[in-house]
Amino acid sequence: MRNPFRRWGWTRRGDAGPEQRRLDALSAPSPVDDLASPAAVSEEGALRLTPVFAAGRLLASSLSSLPIKQYRRTADGTTTKLPLASLFQSPAAVGTIDDWLWRAVLSLVYRGNAVGLVTERDWLEYPTRIEWLNPADVYVQDHNALGTRGSFTDPVWSYRGIELPSEDVVHIPWMPYPGRVWGLSPIAAYAVTVSTGLAAQKFLDDYFRAGGHPPGHFRNTAATVDQSAATTIKRRLMQSIRSHEPIVYGKDWEYEPITVSVQEAQFCETQRLTATQIAAIYGIPPEKIGGETGGSYTYSSPEQRQIEFIQDALLPYLVKFENHLSAVLPRGQYIKFNTDALIRVDILTRHSVYEKQRLIGKNSIDEIRAVEDEAPLPDGKGADYTPLPIQAGTSVSVPVIRGDRPPQDPGLRLIKTQGRHHG
Repeated sequence: MRNPFRRWGWTRRGDAGPEQRRLDALSAPSPVDDLASPAAVSEEGALRLTPVFAAGRLLASSLSSLPIKQYRRTADGTTTKLPLASLFQSPAAVGTIDDWLWRAVLSLVYRGNAVGLVTERDWLEYPTRIEWLNPADVYVQDHNALGTRGSFTDPVWSYRGIELPSEDVVHIPWMPYPGRVWGLSPIAAYAVTVSTGLAAQKFLDDYFRAGGHPPGHFRNTAATVDQSAATTIKRRLMQSIRSHEPIVYGKDWEYEPITVSVQEAQFCETQRLTATQIAAIYGIPPEKIGGETGGSYTYSSPEQRQIEFIQDALLPYLVKFENHLSAVLPRGQYIKFNTDALIRVDILTRHSVYEKQRLIGKNSIDEIRAVEDEAPLPDGKGADYTPLPIQAGTSVSVPVIRGDRPPQDPGLRLIKTQGRHHG
């Protein structure tokens, strides 16, 4: 099993080499730029916005929780289920398969690109481990420039200035431009939306740090109050407001509360609008990340909403991962995510579906029991796929055309044939 790190000066933990550099020693995030303008928005800074964080969490947690199934399709169209390859059992040096998928999805959601490096292969040279790199540290030369290598069909990859063999790079772009390998970053494309949300969030933070808007005017109608006395009265008033206790004062005082300004009242609306726009970027139902949904969507069932989430938001990511990860497997093999695991129905509906599956012979009893995490029936009694009507010897009616009538004549004679009994 070869170690690709040695080819370009990388070493793993415990390996001796001229340069002790490791892939897991990623650079610390750069300081977040001032968010005064959309041009200053960075991926790290955008994560401080709740809807952006929520969108990444929702997509990554949903995809990483799906079971993976591996298949082989032969030339005659026959499909066979296979045990999972080692790549999908222990895909990285650190973490489990769901941690591995989390890293890839977050790279795709926030950076628009997931870049993996093959670190281990089996004896047939198929990948058994892929480490996802920080896209901020990856550069690809995908267009010909004067005096440079690299093109759309033959890109040159590098990681922190070190060139990577193209056969060891697994790249999943989210929205690639024609003629370019590198995908579009959603955060960069919609920097104005993110900047608006961050500005509103910063406004609220500044508002509370400054103690908020003055709660009202406190005026004495009988005498002029010097600054020392005003300070004392103001301090007593603020202490009462913060402790939510009543204040007692002398005569001839008037208190006039100040209402919230229109600009401040629009703050929550701005936050909801930002969340709704970010949801539109990722195809996520707005109410899942703090936005607002209108129309008939509110009246749909939880199951229907989950199906729509899978189709509109999750399915494009699933297809991306299925196609790119299947490409590193032996020819004819591919993987599929089982999206049914995200659709949880009530127990009555679930068992009604099981009954229909067994009735027509789509699934055996053992397969249905496996979905419920139950052991197979003893002596192979649950392995039969025969449809229940045929298994029970039920009569089946089949149409037979009479010889003395044309085929289009509606007068057809039905005869009954006894179904074969499978004991």
